[in-house]
Amino acid sequence: MTINQKLPVLLVDDNKRFRQGIQTFISHYSKKGQLPLEVVAEAATTEQAVSLAHQKQPALILLDLELASGNGIATLIRLKEMSFLGKVLVLSAHQEDDAIFQAMQAGATGYVFKNRVATQLCDAIATVLKSEVYLPTEVASSFFRKFWADADAVVQTRQKLNLTEREQEVLHWLVKGDSNEEIAKRLFITVATVKAHLTKIFEKLQVTSRTQAVITAFKFGLIQA
Repeated sequence: MTINQKLPVLLVDDNKRFRQGIQTFISHYSKKGQLPLEVVAEAATTEQAVSLAHQKQPALILLDLELASGNGIATLIRLKEMSFLGKVLVLSAHQEDDAIFQAMQAGATGYVFKNRVATQLCDAIATVLKSEVYLPTEVASSFFRKFWADADAVVQTRQKLNLTEREQEVLHWLVKGDSNEEIAKRLFITVATVKAHLTKIFEKLQVTSRTQAVITAFKFGLIQA
């Protein structure tokens, strides 16, 4: 990197006001000489994020897990599939160990809670840009303890879920970030049928949202990144 050259950053969040806030932080870090960064693009969906990552080749992506279309886990998987070389730092309201673990497993380099952005973002960015992992200090210990559990328990739970072949297909494309309409086209079924399958999937996984379904699916080995 030459003198005065700034590292390109891609913001991925469906909340415009939040993106504006992150823009302000990035600008402040750059002006103060803390981090030479510049936001070069913004996205609100998985498709936009993947397309812009390909076009702009940012050094850093700041990514939310909840998006207008798709989700952060799906975005991470797509970025891994395209061999994205930059770093991805997740900024999320989800503070569960499961969410953090699955984001890291899918390719994130770090994770920051949205309500800690003001105090942790600068340090988090500096850490991941050095190819080191950043986790909130308040959850690091419990995070690792949780996932040192016996693998047999995970296998037993996966067997009890008993997803049908069609439900597994729907879940597969849900993880990829497809909308209900896109899943219907891929599987040659109606949107109403997709919704019915998703209702069953949510019941079996004991979740209430698409993102929670993806996180739980990763946890029990129902899908692979």
